[in-house]
Amino acid sequence: MDNTKQNKMGVMPEGKLLISMSLPMMISMLVQACYNIVDSVFVSRISEDALTAVSLAFPLQTLMIAIAAGTGVGVNALVSRALGEQNKERVNKVAMNGVFVYLLSYIFVALIGVFAVKPFYEIQTKAGQENIMNLGVDYLQIVLICSFGIFGQFIFERLLQSTGRTFFTMISQTIGAVINIILDPIFIFGLGPVPKMGIKGAAIATVLGQIVAGCVAFTWNQLKNHDVELKLKGFRPDSRVIADIYKIGFPSIIMQSIGSIMTTGMNMILMDLSQTAAAVFGAYFKLQSFFFMPLFGMNNGMIPIVAFNYGARNKKRMMNTLKYGYIISFCFMVAGFVGFVVFPDKLLLIFKPSANMMAIGVKALRIIAFHYLIAWYCIITGSMFQAVGKAVYSMYVSVARQLVVLLPAAYILAKIGGVDLIWWSFPIAELMSMCITTICFIQVKKKVLDKI
Repeated sequence: MDNTKQNKMGVMPEGKLLISMSLPMMISMLVQACYNIVDSVFVSRISEDALTAVSLAFPLQTLMIAIAAGTGVGVNALVSRALGEQNKERVNKVAMNGVFVYLLSYIFVALIGVFAVKPFYEIQTKAGQENIMNLGVDYLQIVLICSFGIFGQFIFERLLQSTGRTFFTMISQTIGAVINIILDPIFIFGLGPVPKMGIKGAAIATVLGQIVAGCVAFTWNQLKNHDVELKLKGFRPDSRVIADIYKIGFPSIIMQSIGSIMTTGMNMILMDLSQTAAAVFGAYFKLQSFFFMPLFGMNNGMIPIVAFNYGARNKKRMMNTLKYGYIISFCFMVAGFVGFVVFPDKLLLIFKPSANMMAIGVKALRIIAFHYLIAWYCIITGSMFQAVGKAVYSMYVSVARQLVVLLPAAYILAKIGGVDLIWWSFPIAELMSMCITTICFIQVKKKVLDKI
């Protein structure tokens, strides 16, 4: 690692460093959040069935992102740690094996797109909802089969992040999102010589934006990332490096994949109660990304800082970075809470809701918002677990929150009070998550932090 980067990661004041590392990622994640909302806004103009179909697609899209992001956590942490140890050979070996496992991950997701999409929609829909299923299959198959763009984007952006070059990551993500936003109305509604493609157009716009972003991120690595050398000549997959990547990344994959199981379960519960409630649930996930995505962007900036200083055995800098992470994330979540409680009707208006969707959605957003007041602590602490190689604790928290508590609570509350009561399952699950996160933090302090 060059001396400038080494001094930046190991010497720059922690608050300033966290902001400089995270701000580009937070901005790019805000752009991504805007894209998520705009994408659904255009789809909602097709029909409420189309919006519901895209909402039901969310679990498999979550699985795809879980594989890509979780693997990236492993690559990111290992590269940053090797940089902290000034082990150039290890840096390059991790990077090339990371590219290799991302290729395998894409092949796996593409196979899901070919064989599993229709059965996936069949388990979530019932008689009379064939239009939703057909729209969803059209959309999701394109997104999964053509996912090589997003997998390329993830690996090359993570290599930039792990070496402190988050500005270039912001550029690649922003370019991809802007292209997506521009192409959405053109492909969905048909403008100029482009024919009207409806929901297929939304999917094509999505994958084209991802492909361009992946190409831009690769180019930045080749031109600007001098700490990592990507060379195919002489490369052989290294089982030990791959195992190390997944030792850190697999718990994160499981943790985020659990979100896929949770959303599938919630969609099944909601579709039994009301098709409109499922559309509300999908709209909520798009809206909450406006607050959570920047927070995840900050995490992406924080993990390499903590991992670098863990490799350098600098406990003080690790803890100061964690402290600033707590402060910034708390501010984001309070803003989200206020927005959902005070302006839920204004937020829902962008999805062209029916009167029934508005009635259900206002109550839902105000209730779900309460879990924002706790989530910030769990997210930031979980990132610290990942940075020091204890990502398994984050997995424990996620399993308990989403499978052990949230889904059973949603099922019971749906039986007791229907649509109006089911949303309380989110704050209930977050309270439990806070308790388990604290217990895990105490264990990490004893086993890792106190020994530095």
